[in-house]
Amino acid sequence: MDFKNIKFDCRHFKGDIPCIPNKLRGKLCTDCDEYSKISKRILIIKLGAMGDVIRTTPLLIKLKELYPDSHITWITNYPEILPKSRIDNILRMDYNALLFVQNSIFDIALNFDKDKEACLLFKIASAKEKFGFSWSENHIIGLNHAAEDKILTGIFDSYSKSNKKSYQHEIFEICGLKFNNEPNLLEVDERLSKKWEVLKAKSHGKNIVGLNTGCGIRWRTRMWPFEYWISLIKLLQDSDFFPLVLGGESEHQMNLSLSDETKVYYPGHFSLEEFIAILNNCDIIVTAVSMSLHLGTGLGKPIVLFNNIFNKYEFELYGKGIILEPESGCDCYYGSECKRDRDCMFDIKPDVVFGSIQNLGGLNEVF
Repeated sequence: MDFKNIKFDCRHFKGDIPCIPNKLRGKLCTDCDEYSKISKRILIIKLGAMGDVIRTTPLLIKLKELYPDSHITWITNYPEILPKSRIDNILRMDYNALLFVQNSIFDIALNFDKDKEACLLFKIASAKEKFGFSWSENHIIGLNHAAEDKILTGIFDSYSKSNKKSYQHEIFEICGLKFNNEPNLLEVDERLSKKWEVLKAKSHGKNIVGLNTGCGIRWRTRMWPFEYWISLIKLLQDSDFFPLVLGGESEHQMNLSLSDETKVYYPGHFSLEEFIAILNNCDIIVTAVSMSLHLGTGLGKPIVLFNNIFNKYEFELYGKGIILEPESGCDCYYGSECKRDRDCMFDIKPDVVFGSIQNLGGLNEVF
């Protein structure tokens, strides 16, 4: 095998280790029938947050539809959440990613992060076409009207409140594309998912309702009252549902207390991969705006979503969800502290949530 015969422009080429056709089937570049010439080299920069990384993944479907032989590199702070089978090169944002971008040439580069580090990295990327957010004269800029609109929603509350487009709709527009309900992409560890099929045995044929009780630590104003969780659990237990409480380490003590009070099943808190596997075995998910929302949409699950401080139009539930908001509205848009004596989340009553779960459990398609 002569060095000059190496197909450096093949999608399978790794650079420092054997490619899959060579490793698994002994193929060499000189006689390989799996040679796939790269048509476009595409760079995606979407660092965080993890939920936003998940809801950027529908773009992969469109890009592969437009450029089936493309080579895609994605730089992120959360490589563990990305669908590895859909992306050729996943890099964590660090010095190595910086060196890679500095010494690469792309056909298309996309940046969906408004953080300074992402915009500065994007600015130095060499690409024939660029879409998204960049940096100029000491500040962020949008490279087209759609990107400028997205910047406006981030810096002016009044503009953000008037927005009627989902996040997915917005990022497609930034790329000059039309969003056609391409789904979020999420890979499930099938071994772990099979392990948690035990939930089906525990439920005795009832619909399994995963209750994600937390809301993260940044926006505590999203927290649904503890006593409401108790009421909802009892309503579910007395009906044709099998509830279980879910969350991470931050919700552990609360979930233990809920389990003590109601005897609801609480499996504990686990790694991200195992948490995804548990959600995959739920029939319905109830959550505030949290990681469970984005994971649930990635799994195609029906969702009852509590929302108060965000614009409800930004959440794409793909026709499989119900968004519940306080009847009295909310006074703290994107706020971390409630301005009222009584939190507006008390306005979302357990019986209303239960009714929404019944609608989804009855396989009604809700828009």
